[in-house]
Formats: sequence, structure tokens, C-alpha cells
Amino acid sequence: MPRDQDPPRIGISRCLLGEEVRHDGGHKRDAFLVATFGRFVEWVPVCPEVEVGMGTPREAIQLVASEEGVPAGEQRVRLLGVKSRRDWTDRMAAFSASRVRELGSENLAGYVLKKDSPSCGVERVRVHDDGHVARNGRGLFAEALVRALPDLPVEEEGRLNDPALRENFVERVFAYQRLRALFTGRWAIHSLVVFHTRHKLQLLSHSRPGYAELGRLVAGAVTQPKRDLSASYQRLFMTTLARVATPGRHSDVMLHAIGHLKRLIQPGDRDELLAAIEEHRRGIVPLVVPITLLRHHVRRHDVGYLKDQTYLEPHPRELALRNHV
Repeated sequence: MPRDQDPPRIGISRCLLGEEVRHDGGHKRDAFLVATFGRFVEWVPVCPEVEVGMGTPREAIQLVASEEGVPAGEQRVRLLGVKSRRDWTDRMAAFSASRVRELGSENLAGYVLKKDSPSCGVERVRVHDDGHVARNGRGLFAEALVRALPDLPVEEEGRLNDPALRENFVERVFAYQRLRALFTGRWAIHSLVVFHTRHKLQLLSHSRPGYAELGRLVAGAVTQPKRDLSASYQRLFMTTLARVATPGRHSDVMLHAIGHLKRLIQPGDRDELLAAIEEHRRGIVPLVVPITLLRHHVRRHDVGYLKDQTYLEPHPRELALRNHV
């Protein structure tokens, strides 16, 4: 049963943790995931290729377009050994379905997959077709994962090199952890209202239409069965957060927050904060600069509504993710 204060449990391709499970017996250790993010989460390692019985080291595999066994004019992507052409498709599909069902009961708050992998790649995986290669595939295990757990934050390690995508993924992980904690066991409509209120600025920084739609959903909460309500809220909440926040949206949200401070802070302090927000909008300073000033004034003047906003600290400050966006 997940709780707010528990470390999020994150599924991960085992090779990214430095385990030597690659087809060549090597690994793809990711320093950020292991040494930085790993201090705040609990990893749930999976290697579909090893667990399905391919062994280590092993023959490399690839996705291959095939018309066999499908209606005329359609194609099926198969998972084949590069040299032997051994067909792993059905075995991997059966394993993936079973393993993903198990992971569904692991209280995961996110998943990091190995890019380009014919089992784990989420997007732009190579698909071979009569000598031609198209980057339009998805690994068989990754496909089963995102289909079965559509609200789960999922990302490839390669995309996490982008500071904005990295911050967005980590933000979604901790938000999903809080959301799952809310909806685990018995919960009250009042608890949802409190949760939604705490996340208002965070949601606004990602999408004003998403924020507005979630507000309407909460306003009509008493008219819906709670199971339907929780499913609808979770889907829309995570879809909204998946839109990467921009400097413009961050700046608009911080200006909105200043409205709760305007009678409390001195004109000089207000001007300093406004200048920092404008510099962030223009890309001159990272988000951490105006956010730090805003947090300072919120604490100093003890503004209850703003103090409770997850926007001010959506993930551990020690990760320093907002130093780079």
C-alpha cells in the first residue's frame, strides 16, 4: 500500500543499474539513475530478455516486419535472432503479459526503460523489412507495459538526458505516488478536494485546459460512483502532467501566486521577484531562481494556501532538477 512518505517504487531495465545482462554480457549503467535519483527511490529491476530465457551472453535480437499470419496488406512485427532467425515473438509476448500483470501489483510509481531495445524501447525502435530499416517500432515488453498501465509515468533513459524531460518525468513519479496513496483503500470526496487544491498551481504550470477540466470533475464528484471518479481523475491528472511545463507557463503560474502576496511583501521585494520571473520567461535564469525567491516570501509571510502547494517543491530539492530548466 503506497504512502506519500514511502520512496517511490520504480521499474527499471536491469542493465541501466549496471547489471551485466546485455546480449554481449555488458551493461548500460546510467549515473543519474544510479547515483542521484536512486537515493530517493526503490528500484524494481527487470530484464525481459534474461527472464524469458535467452541467457547472457546471447545472440542479438531485432524487430522484423512480417506479413505471416496476418490479413493481406497488414504486417506484424516479430522478434527474431539476428543470425539464427529464431522467433521469440510468442514467447516474449506471453512473458510480457504475465510479467506486467505481476508489476501491476508492485505499487509502481514509474518505469525507466532502455532506449532502442527490441524488448524495452518505447519509441523509434528499429524495425527491419527486406533490407530497409524504419525507426517506428516499440519493444514487445514496452508495448505490453504501456498498454496495461497507461497512467504510469514511463520514460527511456536516453530522453532523461534532456533537462526538461527529466524534470517532467521525476515530477510525474512523485505526483503519481501521492495520487496512488490517495486512492488506495477507502477514501473520501473531501480528501480528493484537498489533494486537488494542493496541486492547483502544479497543474496550471502544465495545462490550463487540463486544470479546468479536472476542476469540473472535482466539482461534480458527488454525482459519480467513486470507482469511476478515481479512474477518470487519475487518467486526466497524469495526462495533464505529461505535458511538459514551459518557461512561459511557469512564469504565468508564479505571477498568479504573487496575487496572494501582493498585500504582504514590500514593493522592492515584489519588483525583485517580478524581475526574476521575467528573466526566467526569457530564458536568462533557470526556474530555481524565481522559485527560490517565491518560496522565501511564502515562508516568511506564512501564506497557508501557497505553503501547501506542491508546485513549490514537487520532488526532492536535492535532485536540483529545477537548476537546469
